[in-house]
Amino acid sequence: MNPLFCLVNLQILFSLVFNIPSFVNANHQFVYSRFNGVNLTLDGMASITPNGLLELTNGTLRLKGHAFHPTPFNFRKKPNGPVQSFAVTYIFAIYCIQSAVCGHGIAFLIAASNNFSDALPAQYMGLANGSNNGNATNHFFAVELDTNKNDEFKDINNNHVGVNINGLNSVNSSNAGYYDDNSGNFHNLTLASYKMMQVWVEYDGSSTLVNVTLAPLNMAKPSKPLISVTYNISRVITDKAYIGFSSSTGSFVARQYVLGWSFGMNEPALPIDITKLPKLPHEGPKPQSKVLDITLPIATASFAIAVGTIVTLLIRRRLRYAELREDWEIEFGPHRFSYKDLFHATEGFNDKNLLGIGGFGRVYKGVLPMSKQMVAVKRISHDSNQGIKEFVAEVVSIGRLQHRNIVQLHGYCRRRGELILVYEYMSSGSLDKYLYDQDKPTLCWEQRLQIIKGIASGLLYLHEEWEKVVLHRDIKPSNVLLDEGMNGRLGDFGLARLYDHGADPQTTHVVGTIGYLAPELARTSKATPLTDVFSFGIFVLELICGRKPIEQTAQDSQLMLVDWVLEFWHKGSLTGAVDIKLQGAYDVDEACLLLKLGLLCSHPFISARPNMRQVMHYLSGNMPLPEQLTLADMGFNMLSLIQNKRFIPATLTNSLLGTSNCTISDFSGDGTWFESLKS
Repeated sequence: MNPLFCLVNLQILFSLVFNIPSFVNANHQFVYSRFNGVNLTLDGMASITPNGLLELTNGTLRLKGHAFHPTPFNFRKKPNGPVQSFAVTYIFAIYCIQSAVCGHGIAFLIAASNNFSDALPAQYMGLANGSNNGNATNHFFAVELDTNKNDEFKDINNNHVGVNINGLNSVNSSNAGYYDDNSGNFHNLTLASYKMMQVWVEYDGSSTLVNVTLAPLNMAKPSKPLISVTYNISRVITDKAYIGFSSSTGSFVARQYVLGWSFGMNEPALPIDITKLPKLPHEGPKPQSKVLDITLPIATASFAIAVGTIVTLLIRRRLRYAELREDWEIEFGPHRFSYKDLFHATEGFNDKNLLGIGGFGRVYKGVLPMSKQMVAVKRISHDSNQGIKEFVAEVVSIGRLQHRNIVQLHGYCRRRGELILVYEYMSSGSLDKYLYDQDKPTLCWEQRLQIIKGIASGLLYLHEEWEKVVLHRDIKPSNVLLDEGMNGRLGDFGLARLYDHGADPQTTHVVGTIGYLAPELARTSKATPLTDVFSFGIFVLELICGRKPIEQTAQDSQLMLVDWVLEFWHKGSLTGAVDIKLQGAYDVDEACLLLKLGLLCSHPFISARPNMRQVMHYLSGNMPLPEQLTLADMGFNMLSLIQNKRFIPATLTNSLLGTSNCTISDFSGDGTWFESLKS
């Protein structure tokens, strides 16, 4: 008999007889029924509690935690050979204040490295970031227990299990639950219920079949797996790889725990002894003492004299923090902030915390008292009788947007005659300050190109990739905010309107900012994704040229940015329009591409403009600009006329009719109307 085999069996027998909660075979197998004294590689929020829990996150917002077996395993018998069969089982529990509003779950992973310092928290779960998500060079296989729905990764819901390769987009996923062996029926499980559950992950090296099974703790492993997918992970896992767990938090308090863990290479995972598992900490309010039931009646008589004073003080306090609440707001409860919290967060809306003043209200910097999260708080005056219910519904819907180039809208608060919006705080402020404020450093060419690509990506998400079409309607530098890495994010959705895909958006009046408004709005007053494209084109020209869309000249006339760029093109020196503050430090080919793309997007005829998906192809170099592009000869002076008339339809119509015998028929035609105007 093989002496090594005997030694392994003696170790197992010894651990069972003497109740040792863990067993480790350095070559291919281990089991932990608790984590006291276990050597794991931890980072971020991850820690081992005194009673033996592996705590991946401790409730702090927007942070990550990892826990890995300290040494890698040989997943191949020989270099470049197939990955061997393996089996994993672990017991976990996830706590959230509300199971339906949680984030962001646990992922078991096998990875080439245990260094995930470049990964982001929140929806990225500590596995990847916005630039490397899905890259083949990531070399990791993961099973996610996801408690937050992210449209960016095409998640099916906020309570699912998924098999992931090199990123957050699952190759296969399912609602969390299990199949009953007796009836075959499917039973749902809530991942964030703070109940202990067990997961089995098994890979067959010969058939390349991955099985994932989930069940409540005190239940045998169901015979039918929750997920079964064929995928050759030999293309993903390197010869030596680490195994462990990753987790992160987002905007809501969450704690993720692993209580036991077992692994076997070419052998089944050893059973975890559930009698040795550590206890979960108590969460939620502490039980009230019964002593109060006895003493309260006696104390009531003693305090009868003070009741009047207390009531008076409470009324005064209530009036100070009074909010406006109506029955229909119950469904939006998780997205509503208390005025008291926002008042204290901004130190009473003190002017020293004022970030800026816009057309729709004042914006203050604040720190939320409980979570210590930094936010931007915007106060807007409103008439509560004019569509506020619909507007709040839009605010809550927009708050579900998840994209790295869109400022996160956390929620709202209402007072009489006032609406308060709570946004993610952007430390570097708005883009317009860097274009026109002499005290700010000049943006380099790489930063400008990065901002343009980021805003284009955000607009594509709003127009085509979210569940509804969102029109921003006010794209300009002052509404583009910069984070600490000088990445651009679209903010201020005060003018946004939502409508279902395929529906015809209806508006009653033109909204936006002069200089960025598409000409067809003067006639139809209807906003579409292509009116956003027009504003984006003006934004691109403004960022590249460092000039505003409309400027007053010394002769007291208006200089249009589009006309100014076209003039350089007519002279054969298009790059002469590039911002002189760059002092020639830019890529000429990229500058020409962006200037032509800005002109194409801001074309006066709606049919000539690209959509945002085409814009992304142009920016990435996947598709060249149209070869027949001769914008210099396509009538941009008409745009100047429209901009000077300030988009008042009646004024515009009378002016044009007084200039020509034609009538306004269609701004989206083939140019016939414009040719008649020129004549």
